[in-house]
Amino acid sequence: MNDVKLMIRKFGLLFCLMMPLASHSAEPLEAVQLYTQDELLVLINKNTHLERVKADDCQLVQDIEARAIKMSIPAYQFLFGDMLAYGVCLDRDVERGMYFIRLAAEQGLAEALEQMGRYYHLGKFVQVDIPQAIVFLREAAALGNLKAQIRLVDLFNKGEGSPADYEDAYRWLFHSIIAETKTHKEVETLLATLAKKMPPSVIERARKPI
Repeated sequence: MNDVKLMIRKFGLLFCLMMPLASHSAEPLEAVQLYTQDELLVLINKNTHLERVKADDCQLVQDIEARAIKMSIPAYQFLFGDMLAYGVCLDRDVERGMYFIRLAAEQGLAEALEQMGRYYHLGKFVQVDIPQAIVFLREAAALGNLKAQIRLVDLFNKGEGSPADYEDAYRWLFHSIIAETKTHKEVETLLATLAKKMPPSVIERARKPI
């Protein structure tokens, strides 16, 4: 009988010693702070916004959805649309995703305008429609989106679009600030090609400081 009591005491002591370890291993996940709109735009420009949502264990889906639907914030409409289009933390729904990306574009978000233009150019989720692509790209380019400026000039160099738009496209790209050497050389080539389609006086006017 004494042996049984001794075993119970030992077991109870062992259980008490193990309890802190068990509770420590079951700590809840640290709450993730919602990104500011500026932080989100940086992620979108780096094309890491979907990876960030996944890295945050999809904890922010409801907050993102609320800011996209109830508050109609363009950056969050874009993010929510991309999440739907690519099935990130949500059931994939390309049609609904494109709807929210278009809403962001209609509110003047340059990143959404560029993406819509790129999708119409490449036929991603939609049929190829070069005139429609140029409409979106032109708007994004005018807002200073470098990706849109490059794609727009490239399309013009390939004979697409109207010569009436060459001057603006040349001006926007010529005055862009470009940090990467590779991209800078690409832009030089694009501008040189477009310049061959324009009178010297128009090129001179386009190069004047903005």
